[in-house]
Amino acid sequence: MARIKLIDFIRNVPDWPVEGIQFKDITTLCVNSIPFKESINQIVKHYKKKKIDKVAAIEARGYVFGGAIAYLLDAGFVLIRKKGKLPWKCHQEEYELEYGTDIIEMHQDAIDEGENVLLFDDLLATGGTAKAAAKLVEKAGGIVAGIAFVIELTGSLHGRDLLKGYDILSLVEIPVEE
Repeated sequence: MARIKLIDFIRNVPDWPVEGIQFKDITTLCVNSIPFKESINQIVKHYKKKKIDKVAAIEARGYVFGGAIAYLLDAGFVLIRKKGKLPWKCHQEEYELEYGTDIIEMHQDAIDEGENVLLFDDLLATGGTAKAAAKLVEKAGGIVAGIAFVIELTGSLHGRDLLKGYDILSLVEIPVEE
């Protein structure tokens, strides 16, 4: 069987959520079992030998993949959410957006000292969210064993540069220019 091209299952939505943004929609990948399984299996295969203790995923699309990845890696699952959404004591990390700042949080007791953690988010653009998530894991005493994405926007955004030093896996690279 020929290997499928995951990019064929990613929908481009022009001018969403604001004019000028080309939103990369992975819901079209998720509703098709073959590319959905393939994307999860590729991530699991890449990180299987790293003895992952926890998979930490960034809301909300990250949860769809993160839970399945954690299950297949026999790892725990950690939620990373925007400020004010988690009900317990949290570590916080502020990060920059194109038009301001935001804060993400993770429960303080979600990761134990020395645990190997795989971070997952659906898309790497500027890298700010993933870098903030890595800082949360490290603040809790965890070791970032890798950071995985379905999509990486390459070119002028330089998100990978912000994450230098981490094992980065992106399944689909899409070039963008400003």
